[in-house]
Amino acid sequence: MILSLKNTFAQIGNAALFANRFFKEVFIPPYETKEFLKQCYLIGYKSLPLVAITGFIMGLVLTIQSRPTLVTFGAESWLPGMVALSLIREIAPVITALICAGKISSGIGAELGSMKVTEQIDAMEVSAINPYNYLVVTRILACTLMVPILVIFADAVGIIGGYAGINIHGDVNFYRYLTQIIQSLEFSDLIPATIKTFFFGYFIGMIGCYKGFNAANGTESVGHAANSAVVTASLSIFIIDMVAVQLTDLIY
Repeated sequence: MILSLKNTFAQIGNAALFANRFFKEVFIPPYETKEFLKQCYLIGYKSLPLVAITGFIMGLVLTIQSRPTLVTFGAESWLPGMVALSLIREIAPVITALICAGKISSGIGAELGSMKVTEQIDAMEVSAINPYNYLVVTRILACTLMVPILVIFADAVGIIGGYAGINIHGDVNFYRYLTQIIQSLEFSDLIPATIKTFFFGYFIGMIGCYKGFNAANGTESVGHAANSAVVTASLSIFIIDMVAVQLTDLIY
């Protein structure tokens, strides 16, 4: 029991040092711009189809499931605003971040883990290349930038999915639908929901890089690094979301 706790705290300490190193080396040249843009393409653009499908289904299902209850109380006109608020404030950011944790964090963990096992990272160090700057900084920056963009995209597609769900049982004009959504939204709904997605992106990238960069020797460690990255990143998303909700409640 004591040994297990000791290992847990050691892992937390090593991860904190790994994360702290990012803030030091992000400002140190050379700046790997090409690798950063490549990672933005792989992380952002390649994830768009999955995020679009998920966002549309979220909006559609949420609308269909919520409509009967609102109809019972004669509040069907509140449906567009309720769906938009639910998507933008909570559902779209968390679900999109979880998708990114499963797709991106595991991919980074497996990629860097295989490089670690095959000694490619050691070869970069011998060649006077900073592997942390080239492999870790670029991926964390790309995740931090792309995840908020993917969440905003999921919000937009989810609203379209909500429009499709409303028109299954009715005939609502799209302009009127958007007007009701805009009237129900405030900056206090948009800003906290957007800010926390940057933290989602940072931790998704950082955890994936940490697990892969510190993979043990042996091919089985690659799968372990990918699996551990998904589980840890998903847990961190829920913790960050809980903290963000508490802070938002205190501020507003």
